[in-house]
Amino acid sequence: MKKLLQINPVLRVSTSTGRIMQEIGELAMQKGWQSYIAYSRGRDGVKPCRSELLPVGSKSSVAWHGVMTRLFDRHGLSSDGATRRFVEEIEKLGPDVIHIHNIHGYFLNYRILFDYLSQCGIPVVWTIHDCWLYTGHCYYYSFAQCDRWKTGCGQCPQKREFPASFFLDRSARNFADKCKAFTSMPHDKLTIVPVSEWIRGEMQHSFLKEYNFRVIHNGINLEVFDVYEAEAVRSRYNLQGKRIILGVASIWSREKGLQDFIELAKLLNADEHIVLVGVKPEEKKRLPENVIGIARTENIRQLAELYAAADAFVNPTWQDNYPTVNLEAIACGTPVVTYRTGGSIEAVTEETGLIVEQGDISGLLKAVRQIEHQGKLYYRDRCRNYALAHFRKEDRYADYLNLYEELTEKL
Repeated sequence: MKKLLQINPVLRVSTSTGRIMQEIGELAMQKGWQSYIAYSRGRDGVKPCRSELLPVGSKSSVAWHGVMTRLFDRHGLSSDGATRRFVEEIEKLGPDVIHIHNIHGYFLNYRILFDYLSQCGIPVVWTIHDCWLYTGHCYYYSFAQCDRWKTGCGQCPQKREFPASFFLDRSARNFADKCKAFTSMPHDKLTIVPVSEWIRGEMQHSFLKEYNFRVIHNGINLEVFDVYEAEAVRSRYNLQGKRIILGVASIWSREKGLQDFIELAKLLNADEHIVLVGVKPEEKKRLPENVIGIARTENIRQLAELYAAADAFVNPTWQDNYPTVNLEAIACGTPVVTYRTGGSIEAVTEETGLIVEQGDISGLLKAVRQIEHQGKLYYRDRCRNYALAHFRKEDRYADYLNLYEELTEKL
């Protein structure tokens, strides 16, 4: 029986990477594989999971990694002991495929890990959820309009952004270290899987451009994210007779467009309200009266009902790869209005929404009102049918299983 080992700092299904990793593992087991998942014990503790777990490190190793990151800008180069013990676990396990999601997150030393991976002969699949692996510091650079990653980094304009460094800027050295570590992989043993065409294009300018690429978009659960009746949601939030403009984020920030929503609220008519999901208590205090802030819900059905109740889903993100929230809204029959940002536009067609230039608040409003004028019924079935054709998680995860089979057949 073949063995799959996946790696990601978080396991919990309230995060997109944790959920994707667990669901890939479940499908692999259905197809006759043994599934193992390595994650940060210090970040997630002990969590229920159908795959066998290999917890890495501890709270103290995560804390020390955080200190080294904050003081010396050397994220991904601490947790030495935890990583060596993890490498020993990999050797004992003998997986047929290793699938990396993220290795940043204060739990692994990438230099130690890739010293092993480059020599062990095991095929590695690396899903690219963000840009950290090919920059000297940041995990996104679009908002900062920085392209130093193309030439080696240095003088990082986002030194204090995740993973934040309070004092030193070692982005040029980090860039060189990552290049050396990651390009030590034999070209026939590393397959890079961007989740958007946008990041695939970006990586053509990176030090990994000579490797094999296979774009696999994210999928979602179309049994949960479906079309629902809206009246219960409207009643719950006292929005009967209102037009609902919905925004959803795990963490709201300027890059996710929180300030853009606040500006948009100033332009709305009395019958138009914004609902933002994922708002923290301190953020809620900043919101205008016509913006309802809701804490991020662990109840996915309630989230899906909110998507379905909205007249339009607005995603004014300034940097993104392939945002799952767009897929979820479309699957619930709600069209998307998004900025022309990264991979955020890749699920938006004439039948599923509209695209607006970054920062164009009046353009957002114009697009929302165009959707309102066309009517939700015009979009609902079109959005749902597009989701059924493109977003089924079973189809996207099957793409990974097919890739695993290809890689192991070559051995």
